[in-house]
Amino acid sequence: MDKSTTHGGLTRAAFLSGLGIAVGGSVLFSTKAIVAKLLYRYHIDAVTVIAFRMLFSLPVFAAVALWKMRAGTPLQPDDRWRILGLGLVGYYLSSFLDFLGLQYISVGLERLILFLTPTFVLLISSTFLKQHISRRQWLALLTSYLGIVLVFVHDLRGGSNVALGAALVTGSAAAYAAYLLLSGEMVKRLGSLKLVSYAMCVSTVACVGQFFLLRPASGLLQPLPVYGLSLVNGLLCTVAPVFMTMIAVERIGAGTASQAGMIGPVSTLFLGALLLGEPVTSWQLGGTALVLAGIYLLSKK
Repeated sequence: MDKSTTHGGLTRAAFLSGLGIAVGGSVLFSTKAIVAKLLYRYHIDAVTVIAFRMLFSLPVFAAVALWKMRAGTPLQPDDRWRILGLGLVGYYLSSFLDFLGLQYISVGLERLILFLTPTFVLLISSTFLKQHISRRQWLALLTSYLGIVLVFVHDLRGGSNVALGAALVTGSAAAYAAYLLLSGEMVKRLGSLKLVSYAMCVSTVACVGQFFLLRPASGLLQPLPVYGLSLVNGLLCTVAPVFMTMIAVERIGAGTASQAGMIGPVSTLFLGALLLGEPVTSWQLGGTALVLAGIYLLSKK
């Protein structure tokens, strides 16, 4: 076999480029928490942050939705209601709970909790779909949750609101896990790009509608740095990771791409220290290692 070719038939250069795209997408998506923390320094709340995020990402997803609307599999009569539900659960509710929780906890703990999404998929499948959980999967779950407990106990020293923030972000991870389970059939039929673009448009309507319902229109007038950070949040931390992940999955497969995504919690930990001054402690490093080990065991399954 040619040494320049991987076992999957890809050239080494093609495999490494796909791996690099997967890593880059994971780092950019994880940076969302850093940008949110920087935005909170301008005394705006989660309702405003998420509204700006969706407004800046909307043009891209709307353009993709219009493009996909003219080609490919047409929507079935029930698809519109399903897309509405998926958009509200997977992107509106999940994102809103995440940004709410970020007001109270460190970016390192937030990223670790969100990284537990595969474990929530497993637990929901076991509870509602009656799927069997193997001994290896239980070991993966136990390892991951021990890591979260380690970081959570350490961060509790920062105040009583840490428990509230962790609960909100846990709700975010559970909502996104439900989205992944419910979207399975539609992804196969419509394609991930079409479904994501439609769901993101639904989410934008919900997020912006929520803003005007709860906040005065004058809240759209913000200092210039808020617009700049929101642009980064919308394009670099939302739109770019979506497309980069899809390209990576197409090139190197979902399994390898998901394992490359394990760089996300690690990058968030060190970016939080670099940009926000959040300390990197042995407790956090230990907890991160346990969470990554558990998710790795689950991904191998």
